[in-house]
Order: sequence, then C-alpha cells, then structure tokens
Amino acid sequence: MLSSLFPSSRRVLACLIALSSACAQAENWPGEDWSSQLVAPSTAISALDSYAFPARDETTRKGVRTDALLVIRDGQVVYERYAEPTSAATPHLGWSMAKSILATTMGVAYGQGLFKLDAPVADYYPPFSAHPQIKVGHLLNWASGLDWQEDYEYAPLKSSVVAMLYTRGRSDMAAFTAAHTADAEPGARFRYSSGDTNVLSAALKGMVGEAAYADYPWTALFNPLGIKSAVWEADAAGTFVGSSYLYMTARDLARVGLLMQREGRWGEQQVLPKAWVEFNRTPFANYQPQADKPNESVPGGQWWLNVSVAGARKPWPDAPSNTLVASGHWGQGLYVLPDEKLVIVRYADDRDGSFDRNHFLKLVLAATATEVQP
Repeated sequence: MLSSLFPSSRRVLACLIALSSACAQAENWPGEDWSSQLVAPSTAISALDSYAFPARDETTRKGVRTDALLVIRDGQVVYERYAEPTSAATPHLGWSMAKSILATTMGVAYGQGLFKLDAPVADYYPPFSAHPQIKVGHLLNWASGLDWQEDYEYAPLKSSVVAMLYTRGRSDMAAFTAAHTADAEPGARFRYSSGDTNVLSAALKGMVGEAAYADYPWTALFNPLGIKSAVWEADAAGTFVGSSYLYMTARDLARVGLLMQREGRWGEQQVLPKAWVEFNRTPFANYQPQADKPNESVPGGQWWLNVSVAGARKPWPDAPSNTLVASGHWGQGLYVLPDEKLVIVRYADDRDGSFDRNHFLKLVLAATATEVQP
C-alpha cells in the first residue's frame, strides 16, 4: 500500500541504499596485501628521505637510524622504504608497541563481555590478591600505584624492567610485578610500567581461559585483520610478554593502525567496540605533565596521545591533536592520524635520543600532501 502511494519515496530510498553501498565499496581495505598508489617524487619526499634515512655510522650507531618507514593513506600505501637488513618481509621487534597491541587484543575480549574495567585485577589473576584495590582500568592507564622503576640499559642496577625481562623476574614476569609493594593509591598517579602491562597479559589468560589464551591474539585480532607475520614471545609461565616481545612486519602492523583509524571496524566487522577505542583515546584523568619532559606524550589506555593537558602544550605541536601512537624503545612508532586518514609505521634503531618525533611527523604530513603518482 505504502509503495503504491509513495513511488517517489521508494525511488529515493533505493538511491540512498545504492549510494551507501557505493561508498562502502569505495573504501580501501587490504586483502592479502595492500594496494599502492605512491606519492610522486617531490622536495618534501626528499626532505623526509634525508631525515629518516641518513647515511649510517655503523661504528658509533648514533643519529636517526630508520629500519622501515611505511605510510598508508586512506587504506593504500603511499610511501614505503627499508634499510638493510630489514625488508617488507621482516618481522621487526616493536618493543613497547606491544603494549598497545595487547590493549587492542583486550578490546576484543572487552567486546565479548569477558571483563570489566572497574573489576579487581585479582578476579582474573589470583596471584595479584595482595593488591585488591587495583582495577583493570588502573593497569591500562599505567596507574597501579606499584613501586616500579622503568629504567633501561642506562641504569640497570635499579631497574625493575631490566630485572623483569632479563634476570630474576624473567621466568614469570607477572608474578615478579605482583611481588612489588605500592607507593601510591591505585589511580592516583601515572607511572609508566612494563610490569603493569605484563600483569594485564596474565589477567587476559584468566579472562579468556587458559585453553584459548595461547591462540587468542591470533583468533581475536591477527586473523580477522589478515596479519600473518606476528610472533609473540611468552615467558616460562606461558604468559605473552605484552610489554615488549612482539614481532611483526611493517605492513602487518599498519593493519592495526587502520583498525584504530576506522574506530575498531575492519570492513563490515566491528572488531573492537567503539567505546573501547574511545577509552584508548581518553587521557588518564590524573595525569600531570612534568616540566622536565615537555615533549612527553600523554597516556591513554595503553596508547599515547597528542593532547594538551593541564595547560601544557601538545607534545608534538605540528601533528593533529587526535594523533594516536603506539611507541617503542629506540624509535619504534605506529602513528594513527584519523583526520588525515594516515597510518605511519616506523621501525628504527635510534640509540642517542636525537630523533625528533614532531619534526618527523611534520615531514611525513608535508610529503604525503603531494599528489600521488598516476
């Protein structure tokens, strides 16, 4: 009856459906591999090349040392370069970028209703029962309150993370972290902690069940995204080293970036709840910028943010405020710039602190603003 009374409305509806379908089909997604539409050579590209890939000093290992640089724009490769021995087929160690990938994996479990942010961690990881006030959300914000020293090779004797990864804590990293005492109330302050992340990894085992855990990053995240190169090391207790030991090719890591750029959606599948992506993008409420670290990125939910907090300037002034970053030791970085439809992967071997992230992002934005090759 309605269709006979309103034929024009029916035609309009059909046109809207067709338009929606055409828009969905126009969206670029990688299949077995990414499609490419490289940006044309330009002065801006040359400037990026010169900064990211200068001549290497293999004696001192100083300066900017990029191993891989991949830029995806709107789902297509627009820039890609590698430095030997790294190639497009090399699964590269991402160091602490693993933390953000663990959080992304946990987002799938969150969407499955397997845990709550305000639940005690001990509900999922009983060895953490000495800390009943610490919630899952606290760990995701690196705000457990545990007395933890995240010092690296420059201060190994007092470093909690060096002991966890390499000496007395390496057989069971979550248990090693659980044995630490608290020096602050949970949620009261931010303190970056690889230990917090490895407790999360152990808690994930309790959330999904031990039988499912060994394959969970693959069944929940990697397989749906078409990631085939991932290698994630576990400690002797069978817990993935969520803080540090994930290897992946640049092209596979970019798939995670595209998932986050498109708010947890992969094609027509909502892999992550939008609410989880929003949580990742939300600054930790009690974060206070440190005057001696003006370029320190702001912690979100195991991702890093480029926002102004408590009157401090953005960490990277020349990058958009909604830039989302997975960051790792020695210059590793996965950058998601939603408004520009950009995903940037950088694998590196920076040893001396000379890499300027803001300058790098400024160069990438300038280089990818040029026209693509026909």
